[in-house]
Amino acid sequence: MNNLNETDNEQFNLSLEGYEGPIDLLLELAKTQKVDLSNISILLLAEQYLAYINKVNKINLEIASDYLVMAAWLTYLKSRLLLPKESDYEPSNEELEEAVKFQLKRLEAMQNASKKLFMLPQQGKDFFYRGNNDEIKYKVEVTYTSTLFDLLKAYGSQINRDKVTTLKIESSDLYSVDDAIDRLKRKLTNNHEWVEFKRILPEPSQNYLINKSAISSTFVASLELTKNGIIDVKQNDVYGPIFLKSKL
Repeated sequence: MNNLNETDNEQFNLSLEGYEGPIDLLLELAKTQKVDLSNISILLLAEQYLAYINKVNKINLEIASDYLVMAAWLTYLKSRLLLPKESDYEPSNEELEEAVKFQLKRLEAMQNASKKLFMLPQQGKDFFYRGNNDEIKYKVEVTYTSTLFDLLKAYGSQINRDKVTTLKIESSDLYSVDDAIDRLKRKLTNNHEWVEFKRILPEPSQNYLINKSAISSTFVASLELTKNGIIDVKQNDVYGPIFLKSKL
C-alpha cells in the first residue's frame, strides 16, 4: 500500500511494508527495537513524506512542522543502515540511534510546550482589557433657599456695579515739598552756621502720617536746594546726623 493516509487533524501517517501508523509511533517502536528500520522501504518513506509535504503546504504548513525533522532523521538513519561503511569516520549506528532518541525527546518537549501554550488564557477569549478610564460623573443637586427680598437685593447690586463711578481723592494735611523748601529758605537765609537737620523740622503733630511726611519732604527739599546751589549739606559719619547751612 503506497498511499498516504491522513486523519481528520492532518496527522502524518505512514503505510509501509512492515509498518502502518503515525510516524511518532514508528520512532517509538524503533527506539524500543520493536520495529527494525532496515526492513522499511526508504523509497516508500520518501514518496509518502513528499506527498504529505505537498498536501499540507496547500492547507497549513504548521500542522507538519513537528514531524519534518523526524522524517529527515529517519531517512538518514535508514540510508546509513543500507549503505556500506566507508574508510572515513562517520557516526556509528548506535550514535545515530541515540541522535534519533534525542530528536524524539525534542519532539515530545515541543508538543508538550505547544499544549501548555494553548491552555494559557488568551486575550480576547478568556480575558479582556478595559478601555480608557471613564470619568466619574457626579450628579449635583442645587437647592435654593433665598427669598424674594434676597433676589431683588442681588439684582440691585448687579445693576449698581455696572454704573461708572468717579474716583475721588480727598485732600490731606500732609507736608508738601514746596512747604519744606519755603521753610528751609526762611530758616537758613543769611545763616552761615551749620544747623542740624532735625532742628529745622516743623513742630511734631499728633498725626503720625503728617510727621513722616514732614521728614521726607524736608529731606527732598534739602537735596533740591543743594542742587540749585542755595545751601550746603554734610554728614560726617555713616548714619550720622545731617547738617545744613546757607551759601547765600
